[in-house]
Amino acid sequence: MKKFMLLHFGFEKPTPEIMGAWQAWFEAISDQQVEQGRFAGGREISRDGTRELAWDGEAITGYNIIEAETLDEAEKLAQGNPFISSIRIYELR
Repeated sequence: MKKFMLLHFGFEKPTPEIMGAWQAWFEAISDQQVEQGRFAGGREISRDGTRELAWDGEAITGYNIIEAETLDEAEKLAQGNPFISSIRIYELR
């Protein structure tokens, strides 16, 4: 099995419906999930300096590390997620 990281983008204030949808998705992937986490505030450091990252539709708000045979299989698991803006999937090496 390969490991994949799912990065969750976007934030909106959680409602009971959103929280229920997320909980259902976490349960649906529990057999493939290795780790899960959330992010709080952050900073970007570049040659231009440092800036605070906004907590908005572009923010990376959390991640899951899952096990799957292929990127296609990981994508199928991610498609059931009630994402806010988008999800990005990366194979971990």
